[in-house]
Amino acid sequence: MEETNAHFKPTLSLVDATMIVAGSMIGSGIFIVSADITRNVGSAGWLIAVWLITGFMTITAAVSYGELSGMYPKAGGQYIYLKEAFNPLAGFLYGWSLFAVIQTATIAAVGVAFSKFTAYLIPAVSENHILFDLGFIKISAAQIVSIVLIIFLTYTNTKGIKGGKIIQTTFTSAKLISLLGLIIFGFLLVKENFWSANWKTGFTAMHAQTTADTMSVSSWQPIGLGALLGAIAVSMVGSIFSSDAWNNVTFIAGEIKNPQRNIGLSLFLGTLIVTIIYVSANLMYLYTLPLNHIAFAQNDRVAIAAANNIFGSAGTIVIAIMIMVSTFGCNNGLILAGARVYYTMAKDGLFFKKTATLNKYAVPSYALWIQCIVACALCLSGKYGDLLTMVSFVVVLFYVLTIIGIFVLRKKRPDIPRPYKAFGFPVLPVIYIVFALAFCVGLVYTSPTYSLWGLAITLIGIPLYFLALHDKKQAQV
Repeated sequence: MEETNAHFKPTLSLVDATMIVAGSMIGSGIFIVSADITRNVGSAGWLIAVWLITGFMTITAAVSYGELSGMYPKAGGQYIYLKEAFNPLAGFLYGWSLFAVIQTATIAAVGVAFSKFTAYLIPAVSENHILFDLGFIKISAAQIVSIVLIIFLTYTNTKGIKGGKIIQTTFTSAKLISLLGLIIFGFLLVKENFWSANWKTGFTAMHAQTTADTMSVSSWQPIGLGALLGAIAVSMVGSIFSSDAWNNVTFIAGEIKNPQRNIGLSLFLGTLIVTIIYVSANLMYLYTLPLNHIAFAQNDRVAIAAANNIFGSAGTIVIAIMIMVSTFGCNNGLILAGARVYYTMAKDGLFFKKTATLNKYAVPSYALWIQCIVACALCLSGKYGDLLTMVSFVVVLFYVLTIIGIFVLRKKRPDIPRPYKAFGFPVLPVIYIVFALAFCVGLVYTSPTYSLWGLAITLIGIPLYFLALHDKKQAQV
């Protein structure tokens, strides 16, 4: 039963909020994307630099959001910030993009990653096992597993915040401990290390000229400054996607105890923990694998190559289980948080009316289920790499706009209490904006089709906004 007068219950502590930040960030990316980064930048120094730049951008954005979360500790987070700083259209475009591509495509991609690594333990659910060939689309066992996972986590989250909180805390703790263990064992147990050899590459940016043998290259060709900037932008698609979704905790502000304090603090702690883990994992890769083997790990599965060097043949199973745990917990956080934005939009009369209701467990079940339907449909698209490019481009644009909103609100609403103020303001937010816009320009230059598709999907929201306004006025007549 749905109750239109129900309210969110503040039941999440600082630890719970931090687990949502960290858990939503860590999916499968850290186990995979370093291969693509290494192929693009070609040196140990630049591999670590890409992760450090991403970490700096993420932490800077997160502590900047702390100011906004203290000002507007309401369900909806970034949607509210954009609406208050600019206008309702800006907020709507973010909410629409979240529903159409950012949140739903991320849920789909993480679900597919879960199923791909499940196939290491259960080969019958492999993406190569086609269950249905409908001519225009082929549906694999892996896609079905992804869809079942999304439906299951959606269902558990419709039963109240408590179940989602338990899943999130348990699985995030498990993956943080297991990642830390992998890093430590990598430095302690590996029989042969490649640290010195890899660091001889320093910061000499290179591009790999491949041979038929995917585990080697015929040569590494040095690249100039212009090509390096483009290579960094392309590389950061993976690292930014791996570090994204930290802002999801702002969506559930109505369910966090003392949100003015705990949201900002959880954003800082969660992003800092994940950044340290990510940089440390890449240092471990450089210690346990030669650079060529990082760049050309089979199917980009760098963590499996490293684990096999650390644990022997059992390494594949160790990493498969770690990624299953990681992606399970990651998707739970994404599913839990995203629906709260659609709920808040519906409260403003800008989304499906039923989405503005809470069920008897005080959660927006209708919003959860429509999010589930879109995410499941995207699981069938088969274009996960393209989806990630669209997500990364659109999400960074909205991060830039939201951080500009801090400057706007300092002038527009100086009277609102600010329990936190953006750290390093205005210098660090300006540096973030410059870095982020450079990333977006670089992405348009190197991957124009899907980055601009992402922009097009966002702009489709403009006529939809005015249609929603028209329907809202008609309903009030």
